[in-house]
Amino acid sequence: MDIEQKQADLIDHFVKQASALQGSALCPLIAEATSNTSLFAFSEILAIPSVLQLEGTSNSVYLDVLRLFAHGTWSDYKRNAGCLPQLVPEQVLKLKQLTVLTLAETNKVLPYDQLMQELDVTNVRELEDFLINECMYAGIVRGKLDQLRRCFEVQFAAGRDLRPGQLGSMIHTLSNWLATSDNLLMSIQEKIKWADSMSELDKKHRKEVEDRVEEVKKSLSLKADIDFRGHEEIYSEPGGVMDYEEDRSRPKRRLR
Repeated sequence: MDIEQKQADLIDHFVKQASALQGSALCPLIAEATSNTSLFAFSEILAIPSVLQLEGTSNSVYLDVLRLFAHGTWSDYKRNAGCLPQLVPEQVLKLKQLTVLTLAETNKVLPYDQLMQELDVTNVRELEDFLINECMYAGIVRGKLDQLRRCFEVQFAAGRDLRPGQLGSMIHTLSNWLATSDNLLMSIQEKIKWADSMSELDKKHRKEVEDRVEEVKKSLSLKADIDFRGHEEIYSEPGGVMDYEEDRSRPKRRLR
């Protein structure tokens, strides 16, 4: 089973479970979902009415945890750790994986120093082990570890849940991209038209040259024909050059 299908199946499973629960019964389910090693999207669970109803109740911190895993990072948790339940090791790992995905959204070259600071990693060996074993092997990112430049070059990163207000920004970005693509397409079409027109001019010029060559050939052929006929007339005139056979048939004169 591929990663996308497994993710979709897990989302469907937790959505069905959460839809059937209310209040405090949702807390263990949220903890389970945020600890699952293969689940990296939580917006569908967040959208369930019974989950949203945790807001303002004694269990609202679990709603905050779910929002943290949907949109936040490890640094966000550290800043708000006093207001949130203590995370279990599986949740800590998951949040650090999600942090890498967030960093990869805006920069495809991630310096080791930045990653070590964001992930609370103390040395390069530990960082590279984390990126290889917990991120690349998990299929959420692909990239190249550049030890010489001390950076991680991201080639692919799975997308995270859209943050509140991020949809408008994404629409704006896509609209700009579409406008740029349209302009580029128009420019390409204009260049194609120019190339076609130049091709037509080239064909026309080539045809004119070929026609001119044919005219010259015909002119030369006509001149050669006229010259040849002129020579024929000269040799066929009376008193002109005597035929050799005719000359042999005449009797020779005697000398006196």
